Amino acid sequence: MKRVLLFLPLLIALVVGVVLFAGIGKDPTKLESVLVGKPVPAFSLKDLHNPETMLDQSLFRGQVSLLNVWGTWCPACKDEHADLVWLAEEKGINIIGLNYKDNREDALVWLDRLGNPYRQTIYDPRGTLGFDLGVYGAPETFVIDAGGVVRYRHVGVVNETVWEEKLLPVINDVRGNG
Repeated sequence: MKRVLLFLPLLIALVVGVVLFAGIGKDPTKLESVLVGKPVPAFSLKDLHNPETMLDQSLFRGQVSLLNVWGTWCPACKDEHADLVWLAEEKGINIIGLNYKDNREDALVWLDRLGNPYRQTIYDPRGTLGFDLGVYGAPETFVIDAGGVVRYRHVGVVNETVWEEKLLPVINDVRGNG
């Protein structure tokens, strides 16, 4: 029994080493989503700007969209915001916002101060749609095709490099331009 106990630290080190080695070289911003290839989950949530207006998954039908998950509490969301405004205004990208676990008044002030890149903004104060999407935090951005199907998920900040190297190729492929 004492001999077995002598090998226990070696066995633990070996297991830890295998686990760590398995994660080397993996992109931490590429979290697989079970939703890729499936429709946006059904939801019914209020519009951030017009609380009497209810929004649902039909919001994503008719054109390719980016669904951007953000919150005023998220420093990285502020970092990416100017790039989202650029995509909406200069590139004409249809961006739907998902204001995630936030305060409505804070979010409205944020958009008024920094600009509003979103065609519409879904207000998700309890994170129900975020949960259904498998959101780990913010920011996260999904490419949704014109049929309302999730085609890609990006975890982290959207900037010009991410746009050119990751999101634009997916959008072009979905549109049949790629």
